[in-house]
Amino acid sequence: MSKRKGRLINGVLVLDKPIGISSNTALQEVKRLFFAAKAGHTGSLDPNACGVLPIFIGQATKFSQYLLNSDKVYEATIVLGCSTATGDSEGEVIQKRDASGIAEDSIEKVLCKLRGEIEQIPPMYSAIKHKGRRLYQLARQGKDVNRKPRSVKIFTLEQRGFKSGKKAELDIYLVCSKGTYVRSLAEEIGTILGVGGYVSALRRLGAGPYIIENSVCLNTLRDIKTAGGFSELDSLLLPMDTALSIIPKLLVSDDVGYFLRQGQSVLVPNAPCNGMVRLALKNDEFLGLGEVLKDGRIAPRKIVLDTSSTEASVSLRG
Repeated sequence: MSKRKGRLINGVLVLDKPIGISSNTALQEVKRLFFAAKAGHTGSLDPNACGVLPIFIGQATKFSQYLLNSDKVYEATIVLGCSTATGDSEGEVIQKRDASGIAEDSIEKVLCKLRGEIEQIPPMYSAIKHKGRRLYQLARQGKDVNRKPRSVKIFTLEQRGFKSGKKAELDIYLVCSKGTYVRSLAEEIGTILGVGGYVSALRRLGAGPYIIENSVCLNTLRDIKTAGGFSELDSLLLPMDTALSIIPKLLVSDDVGYFLRQGQSVLVPNAPCNGMVRLALKNDEFLGLGEVLKDGRIAPRKIVLDTSSTEASVSLRG
């Protein structure tokens, strides 16, 4: 039996991904620095975007999917007076118009129309699949396919800066639901103003409970690795269940925890009546996720292996 390559560590790292590399490249660099046996991410950022990219390490990867439904926070710069094929600065310019006539006070009226629940048509340069193929693959072949509009919610949309000119620049702050395309939003703003628009800079400030203030960049990780080794790096990891903060927490006894880890459903006093629950022992050790059955028992769904018997497990800060 071959040995697993890498350390058996668990936790979540909030990475501040730099511009110019893909999310997967950033992930592989973090995995290498931590010498982690397993790591993954969710909610990719384009290479020309930066900001919060949560990296799930070890058993935390079991719960990364629960971040997909979380709200996101962005700041972006939109160039008005120009449209591109991709909705960002990487695409070919397809139209230019004079934006010098746009007044700053007229922008608020446009942003007001886009707050709340809106319909968005996913851009062709996106990872959505059409008949088994990514849309961006079809777009690179010059193909355009019909895309169904999707409902998204814009909770906050604020103007943070404006620079007038033939190619004007608008800075926005955005809090939105999952599945929102900032590029599509920029194009919509430009369309309503009658001059076109694209995203020239995009930074993600938050993804669910993970915020930019708690993030760390790759250069800092490299410096920490050189100066303090693995122990200093491991201290940056957040607990595995931070991605599940919106799911009710249920404390169970050691005996109940044992049976849950054996895959058995159990009765737990004062448990919720339905839905998913975040399970932890009385000492707050995270057990995993359970589901309340119709008869009131808790069925284990995603359970963490017993870290007390796992070689090279680390102590994570709360």
